[in-house]
Amino acid sequence: MKVLNRKARYNYQILEKYEAGIALIGAEVKAIRAGNISINQAYAKEVNGEIYLVNANISVPGKKEYNPTRSRKLLLHKSEIVSIITKIKAKKLTLVPTKVYTRGRLIKAEIALAKSKRKYQKKELLKRRSIERDVERELKDI
Repeated sequence: MKVLNRKARYNYQILEKYEAGIALIGAEVKAIRAGNISINQAYAKEVNGEIYLVNANISVPGKKEYNPTRSRKLLLHKSEIVSIITKIKAKKLTLVPTKVYTRGRLIKAEIALAKSKRKYQKKELLKRRSIERDVERELKDI
């Protein structure tokens, strides 16, 4: 099972990736294995020396009194956390979840240090892709 955040590559320039575990409750694990997770609006932030995944939507069917977008703690080594925090503060970077996947019986999240793209960079990328697509069509017709 793998869930990708496709908007992350479009909106951000990915610089460095980290693998982290997620602190979940039992019903959330079952929902993630079924594919009931969305990380398109999610981001990660540092709170009191720990890193949390915020706004990841895990819909658990049949559970009342449950907040599907609650903050979840990401499980990283202390040295990784210190490294991430210093890079965020020094270079003004953002922590973005790029994918959530299973490894054996564990559920992991891949978070990335990213720099936000400007509007003109996004337009330039779309323009370059369309030109490459047109060239491929022309070569295919020949």
